[in-house]
Amino acid sequence: MFVLALPDSIGFDLTTPIEIFGRSPGYRVEICSPDPLINAGPFRLATDHRLDALATAGTIVLPGREDPAAPIDAPVLDALREAAAAGTRIVSICVGAFTLAATGLLDGRRATTHWAAAGLFRRTHPAVTLDPDVLYVDEGQFVTSAGATAGIDMCLHLIGRDHGAAAAADASRLAVAPLHRDGGQAQYIVRNRAAETPTGLSAVLEWIEENAYRDLTLADIAGRAGLSTRTLNRRFHEETGRTPLQWLIGVRVRQAQELLERTGHGVDRIAHEVGFASPATFRTHFKRLSGVGPQAYRATFRSA
Repeated sequence: MFVLALPDSIGFDLTTPIEIFGRSPGYRVEICSPDPLINAGPFRLATDHRLDALATAGTIVLPGREDPAAPIDAPVLDALREAAAAGTRIVSICVGAFTLAATGLLDGRRATTHWAAAGLFRRTHPAVTLDPDVLYVDEGQFVTSAGATAGIDMCLHLIGRDHGAAAAADASRLAVAPLHRDGGQAQYIVRNRAAETPTGLSAVLEWIEENAYRDLTLADIAGRAGLSTRTLNRRFHEETGRTPLQWLIGVRVRQAQELLERTGHGVDRIAHEVGFASPATFRTHFKRLSGVGPQAYRATFRSA
C-alpha cells in the first residue's frame, strides 16, 4: 500500500492510513511523492519513493490537499490512471476525492468528500454523483471518504473487507475508534446558512432566518421577496439548489440542532420553537437531513 503525498497534503489525512493500516496485520504502508521533499501543512516530508512505485501498489491512498481544486501535474494523473487500469484499488480521504476525480476515474460513479467542499466538488466534477451525507462510499475499486475522521471509518471498513470483521474490530480497538458510527456525515453539515457574499436572495434568506418559527407558506415567502411563486422557485433553485420550502425546513433543522446543543429543552418544545407543526413532523425532517434522530444528535454534540 502506498500513500501518495502531493504538495500541501493535509497532515491528518497523510497519517490516518499510516496509523490504521500500519498497525493492522497484512499491510505494509509506504509513502511516495512526485519529489523527494514536499510541504505538508506545518511540516516538510522526505520520501524515498517516486511515482513509479505506484505501479507496484495493491492500494493507493490519496490524502486531501489544502487547496483541493489546485491543478495536479499530468504525470501524477497518468500514474493513477495506469495503476487503475492494472486493477489497483485507489481510495481517497476527505478532499482527496478531488485528486481521484481529476483522473476521470470517478465519472459516472458515486463518491463523497468533506461536506464543506461539496459545492465546489459538484461544480468542478459534475460527472461524479456526489453523496455528502455519508461517511464513505465503496464503489469496489474506488473508495472515497467524507471529511477528516471519516477517513478512519473508511480504513476500518477496508480492513473488514480485506481481512474480515474480527480484524476490523481489532483495528478499531487499537485506534480507540468505533467500528461503526451511527448516522453519517449528514449530522455534521451546517445547513442552509445564507452566504457571506450578498446575492439576489440575501434579503429574503435573512428574513426566513428570522421568521422560520412562523407558519410560513410559499406565498408568504414570495410576497416578502416581491416575486411570483414561480419566479421565486426558479430563483431559489438557481442560487441555492433547493426550493424555498426545502430551504425553510433546512433552516429550522439547523436552528433545532443549535438548541439541542446549547439547551436542555425537550424535543417537543424545540420542534414548536423552530416552527414545525408537530413533533412527529420535526423528527421525520430532522432524521432525513441529519441522518440521526434529535436525541442521538444531542448525545453526540451537547457539551457535558
